[in-house]
Amino acid sequence: MDFLNLIHTKEYDFLRTHRRLGKRILLLGPGGSYAYGTNCESSDIDLRGITLNLPSDLIGLTAFEQYEDPNTDTVIYSFNKMVKLLLECNPNTCEIMGLKKEQYVIKSPLGQELLDNRGIFLSKRAARSFGGYAGAQLRRLQNAIARDSMPQRERERHILTSVKNALEDFNRRYEHFEKGSIRIYIDKAENPELDTEIFVDARYCHLPLRDYENMWSVMHSVVRDYDKIGKRNRKKDDNHLNKHAMHLIRLFMMAVDILEKGEIITWRGDDLELLMKIRNGGFMRQDRTFDEEFYEILAAYEKRLEKAARESILPDNPDMEAVEAFVERVNRAAIEESETS
Repeated sequence: MDFLNLIHTKEYDFLRTHRRLGKRILLLGPGGSYAYGTNCESSDIDLRGITLNLPSDLIGLTAFEQYEDPNTDTVIYSFNKMVKLLLECNPNTCEIMGLKKEQYVIKSPLGQELLDNRGIFLSKRAARSFGGYAGAQLRRLQNAIARDSMPQRERERHILTSVKNALEDFNRRYEHFEKGSIRIYIDKAENPELDTEIFVDARYCHLPLRDYENMWSVMHSVVRDYDKIGKRNRKKDDNHLNKHAMHLIRLFMMAVDILEKGEIITWRGDDLELLMKIRNGGFMRQDRTFDEEFYEILAAYEKRLEKAARESILPDNPDMEAVEAFVERVNRAAIEESETS
């Protein structure tokens, strides 16, 4: 895919005309499968980037986190938001920092400086963030397999387990929370089309709405992803299962690179043979489960990630003095550039 020519088509005019973009864009490149090198004919085209904040965001009253163009599936983060995400080693946004040089279709001088300084954002937090994303990917994979192979009663029990696992962090925070309680359980269904259902009893007083929203979002996404029952395109579902499995392993690969090498490597050139074998169904059995070899590969990466987290030369947390100095310099340049333009 020629992304450089693509961004000069009329469909991408917003990159040149929007006041927050244009010359303010630091970095822009492909996301998803095209970024990893695992794309195929049916792969979606999406772009990810970073743009400078406006002076009014930094010293005025405006606020800006990201620009989205749904028609082209383009997401461009503000520099300040990107910094916060990088400090947490957020897997989806780390990818922008690890493309091959020729994959960037826009790279300003400040964008190059950001790439040159990406090491200051890295820490052992990568083990937790990438591990969490990998865990969510594994749950989606298990859920997708189980929803077709389990009886409805067993499927509901599996959903409950997934919900409880997904809420582990939340429950750990609020286990002794004085402002309320929540209980999730299985009981006889009120829906006549179901045998059993998951129910929830909840009581909260003066609970911050964002906390409640986050909790509910986790439960909703697990049930939604798992409980899609009805007619399905078998080949399409198989492709999705294999894609989930591939991304699960890819997340471990990227996390290990960060912890072992201190590098973000998005393009998986050396790993494409294995990743594409997974994506093309090389480990899937006829019953739509994965063979022992796949789970052996998964277990090996899990152990490698645990070892890398223990032995990594990266600090426990980012060097905040270096980060703050770099962010201040970039934001000063953003203000100065607006004054002279």
